[in-house]
Amino acid sequence: MQTDASFADFSALCLSRVDKALDQQLPDTAIEPSRLHEAMRYATFNGGKRVRPILVYASGLACGGRPEQLDMAACAVELIHSYSLVHDDLPAMDDDDLRRGKPTCHRAYDEATAILVGDALQSLAFRLLTNGQQQLPAETSLRMVRLLATASGSRGMAGGQAMDIDAVNRELSLPELEIMHIHKTGALIRASVQLGALAGGGSEKQQQQLGHYAKAVGLAFQVQDDILDVISDTDTLGKTQGKDAAANKPTYPKLLGLDGAREKARELLDEALAALADFGPEADQLRHLARYVVQRAH
Repeated sequence: MQTDASFADFSALCLSRVDKALDQQLPDTAIEPSRLHEAMRYATFNGGKRVRPILVYASGLACGGRPEQLDMAACAVELIHSYSLVHDDLPAMDDDDLRRGKPTCHRAYDEATAILVGDALQSLAFRLLTNGQQQLPAETSLRMVRLLATASGSRGMAGGQAMDIDAVNRELSLPELEIMHIHKTGALIRASVQLGALAGGGSEKQQQQLGHYAKAVGLAFQVQDDILDVISDTDTLGKTQGKDAAANKPTYPKLLGLDGAREKARELLDEALAALADFGPEADQLRHLARYVVQRAH
């Protein structure tokens, strides 16, 4: 994997690498309970963009790491992300029928199976960080487990989802909206970058700089998601368009207007790029990815 490859080529290599690793680590469908294992694979291999694994690889390589040191962290963040989507789509949460253009897990299987899929994917994510394949010091692996646990728990992604539920039919200020999304979307994106930096042997200074980058990219990702929910369509998004507006959820376009939200995304992009000022060409894929986040169409 080369940091000087085009972003499209780099992304394709990352996707191929993480998908191969995920295929090796997820239980085979021939193993009982076969239906649960089948559903786990359905939820994981459903056409995702793999933004979080790409962040792991890009940040790890920017710090001088090797791809084989980064594979399990890339798998772990994607498994946590996949589990969160399965649970978010449940009737008790967002009650959605489509995910990436396909029936959501609870529609393709059933609600009980979907809950168990999320539980099992989450457990597998943490096991992968400690399975020894990363060839990392035990202290580094432990730091990675703690980091991912914090990012996915009540002080991270799960807490952000709780805030999102509480915010329905409420007017939030811009700082309140940012705090919610720093948890809900941003926490796992930050963890992806930080896990890559840790596995790649990044210095404390590099980890701090990459943390600033990741905070800006995480918020930019959510701003663009909110924009696309307004301007795109269901076929392009692969999920129900206008769902947030229909549920009367607070969003950046609702608070700032569409033009204001676009300006916010541009400001966050500038922040992300500024955080990489001390890095050379080895961080170009992180720069490309930040631009992709605010320019993507789905």
